[in-house]
Amino acid sequence: MRKISTYSSLLTAMLCLLSLATFAQTRIAGKVTDEAKRDELAGISIAVKGKVAGTITDTKGRFSLTTNTPTPFTIAVSGVGFQTQEFTITGNRTDFDITLKEQVMLGQEVVVSASRVEESVLQSPVSVEKMDIRAIQSTPSATFYDALQNIKGVDMSTQSLTFRSVNVRGFGANGNTRVVQLADGMDNQAPGLNFSVGNLAGISELDLESVELLPGAASALYGPNAINGLLLLNSKSPFLYQGLSAQAKVGVMNASNRTTATTPYYDMAFRYAKAFNNKFAFKVNVSYLKANDWQATDYRDQSFANGFNLQTGTRQTNQGYDGINVYGDASANIYTSLFGNGQPGTGANGTSQILGLIATTQIPQAGNRTLPQLTGQTPQQIFNSLIPNQLISRTGYNENELVDYNVNNLKLSGALHYRLNENLELIGQVNAGTGTTVYTGADRYYIKGFYLGQYKLELKGSNFFVRAYTTQERSGDAYATGTLGQGINEAWKPSASAWFPQFFGTYAQTAFQGYAGALLTALGSGQSQAAAVAAAQSFVNSQQGVWLSTARGLADQGRLVPGTPGFQQAFDAVSTRPLPGNFAVNPPQVGARFLDKTNLYHAEFMYNFNKLIDPKLVEVIVGGNFRQYALNSGGTLFLQKEDGSEYSISEYGGYVQAQKTVADILKLTGSIRYDKNQNFKAQISPRLSAVLTLDKTHNIRASFQRGFRIPTTQSQYIDLNTPSARLIGGLPVFAQKYNFAGNPVYTLASVRAFGAALQQGTPLPQATQLLQQFQNPGYDPERVETYEVGYKGLIKNRLFIDAYYYYNRFLNFEGGSQVIQGINPVNLSNPVTALQLLSGTTRTVYSLPTNAPVQLRNAGWAISADYQLPGNFAIGGNVSSNYLVQQDKIPADFVTFFNTPKYRYNLSFGNRNIRGSNFGFNIVWRYQDSFLWETTIANTEATNRKQTIIPAYSTLDAQVTKKLPGIKSIIKVGGTNLLGNLYQQSWANPLIGSMYYVSLTFDELLN
Repeated sequence: MRKISTYSSLLTAMLCLLSLATFAQTRIAGKVTDEAKRDELAGISIAVKGKVAGTITDTKGRFSLTTNTPTPFTIAVSGVGFQTQEFTITGNRTDFDITLKEQVMLGQEVVVSASRVEESVLQSPVSVEKMDIRAIQSTPSATFYDALQNIKGVDMSTQSLTFRSVNVRGFGANGNTRVVQLADGMDNQAPGLNFSVGNLAGISELDLESVELLPGAASALYGPNAINGLLLLNSKSPFLYQGLSAQAKVGVMNASNRTTATTPYYDMAFRYAKAFNNKFAFKVNVSYLKANDWQATDYRDQSFANGFNLQTGTRQTNQGYDGINVYGDASANIYTSLFGNGQPGTGANGTSQILGLIATTQIPQAGNRTLPQLTGQTPQQIFNSLIPNQLISRTGYNENELVDYNVNNLKLSGALHYRLNENLELIGQVNAGTGTTVYTGADRYYIKGFYLGQYKLELKGSNFFVRAYTTQERSGDAYATGTLGQGINEAWKPSASAWFPQFFGTYAQTAFQGYAGALLTALGSGQSQAAAVAAAQSFVNSQQGVWLSTARGLADQGRLVPGTPGFQQAFDAVSTRPLPGNFAVNPPQVGARFLDKTNLYHAEFMYNFNKLIDPKLVEVIVGGNFRQYALNSGGTLFLQKEDGSEYSISEYGGYVQAQKTVADILKLTGSIRYDKNQNFKAQISPRLSAVLTLDKTHNIRASFQRGFRIPTTQSQYIDLNTPSARLIGGLPVFAQKYNFAGNPVYTLASVRAFGAALQQGTPLPQATQLLQQFQNPGYDPERVETYEVGYKGLIKNRLFIDAYYYYNRFLNFEGGSQVIQGINPVNLSNPVTALQLLSGTTRTVYSLPTNAPVQLRNAGWAISADYQLPGNFAIGGNVSSNYLVQQDKIPADFVTFFNTPKYRYNLSFGNRNIRGSNFGFNIVWRYQDSFLWETTIANTEATNRKQTIIPAYSTLDAQVTKKLPGIKSIIKVGGTNLLGNLYQQSWANPLIGSMYYVSLTFDELLN
């Protein structure tokens, strides 16, 4: 009993001591003012360093903070546009009178993305760009996301007003899976797509605190897919940014190619945040955008069929026309379709059996003799003279007939923050976005009612975090536009059983009769047999275009016309029917709608040992994550198992980093990461860097790192039929499903060579020898080794220079291969069976991801300079370049998707506050070179012949702002593309015109 009493006494004493420590509080209070104007500053942060404790100043610049942190401790006083000051606190103090200086020096930003620890942007071990609140407020772009293209090295691909993709260092895409976008630490990708849908479901501009961009590989700390870049969007804490803020932006958009050239634009946003006793805080955000979209109206002929190209082909001149923004124009080869198996009396798809007609039809006017008897030629020779070796395409529909260009975007978000104590903060957060947009991939996809929700729970301290979140994607009423066009045509008149047979049969019979008539006329005039045959052939050649047009006219009789009830009925049926539909019925019931409900689940942690290990000795962090994709598309996007379910994908990884500063001038950083995906072997990603600081403001850096990219969910499991090809994943299960072993597939290049040889008159047996079976080079995670050197320097506190050069060596680069498979196995010992590879109705084109058969290398450089002129005027500029190394060693039929201009320039000139007048302005001029855009939406011939060129363009943006302190508001008047020249940023995407807007932003704590 005595022992128990003794222990009780000790426990009571310890609890008393802990209680005394708990209640040993320190109170600080005071006021913060602007040193120059002596104005009271609202919304200034007063934070205890090393803790999550802190507060902000009220509308009169006053603050009060009580903390349990033992003295002495340090507080940091900071605000947007002001230099941070630090004070050591040794006891209670309620008479603080703090003055802050306006921060006019360049290069003073603090970043966390490069090393996952706070550090000066000058001393970052790798390239990093930052856009803070002031930069966002002063950009002339309509949104902060648009303004990203003003950063050096950034390429933007605009597919819709509400969907833009950020690309850096080449290998750009419309949906970029090589740049990871994190919104408050959450991967902002749509799980079924594996890329961020711009800022459609991101952070509202009113709630955005900063954007950080890391161009180049970042896998060592951020894991898979951060192989080309990392974009961090950081929202405002409700503890630090309180009160009401609202924004109304209205304007007009103008582009001469649109159905209505000038239309209105509306963008509204609201934010409210409140903190209670520095313990509990919340925020809510609502933003809504509504406008009429930019339109894709490129009707050039990308078929490269029948001797036509982008410059010469039209629907009137080319029967194989394939318009870039025209959908439903499926094609078939009239020669191979009518030739059948080469035997008289047969024909493909129930067509006119033209060989049989030629061989057996008796002509009464010629004494019942046949054409072979009259000409002395074989049926095959006559067939060759009558039937052109041409592609014939169906009449399609323009994009604006299949897409509603009224776009909108609603973003809702909210967060609850609770400080458990001064070391721990618990956060519950929801980000949700829904809207309408258009995305370009292997097709143009109309995304209507798309929804993306992110739900996060996070516990964080000053040196660690643990977070878990899920991303829920819902495709809404999304459909594939190209498939829709095809489906409308099939619903009216099926291609294989009706439209092509009617077209081909009409032409064949007309050509047969015309040839026979011309031959008899020539023979009747006394011409020799040879001369008569030549005359008849000349007549066929002169009339062939007319006969083809006549055949199209008959085949198109009754075609569904946009705006009619019949068209709308077919439109509704196809757009609401899930992909791929039902092809076992006649007419085929094509489906174009996606049913994607894929989810992502993610958990991760990071811990900094700076409280256990002296950071001056070495700073060590560790972290790890687990992720799972649960695929669920109802069979419309992903491969299904035998039971009808779809696959899930799990992956995990971990990393450690150590950072050491030597003699205050050399910072060394090393990190290594391990990752494992269930379908691929493990990946190791190291990074080594050194930063040498000279004279405090000159920083020379060098780094080596390895990045990697796990093939996306689509690259692994996609199973989607598009107008140009069936997209399949690269996993072995697809070769099994589509019987690549029993029915071999052939390389696209060899099939092209085979077709070209036949057109040049090469006999069929010899031409088939050009066919080559596809040998898969492999399918492993893509890796890159990046070597980079750079310099960041601040010269006389006025000139800020940032420059870098990088060199990438890709291992197992993931590109695309297209292969051809006949509906029936090709038997080269029976050459006629190879003809099915040339016609769209008798073959299947597969597009699948594969590793490059050669090692790809690319390099680039960039330099930016910003200069602070007298009177707070600022001028800046940047130039960047990206290019492939040893491009001539890349096989012609391997698609690299290196979609980037070789040179880009940006120039800016502005002033945030002219002579204290509260007026400001900013002007930005942007230029980029022309470049090749490789894409799966383009016809393979166009891509192979390197014709998919995006023209060079330049734009001029400008804005003027006026701060209205009396009503806590800022008014901005601006415009983009003021020169009015329409431009395009990627293939098959819309032309971008001009926008003019005026916005009014209210902020309760605006200084």
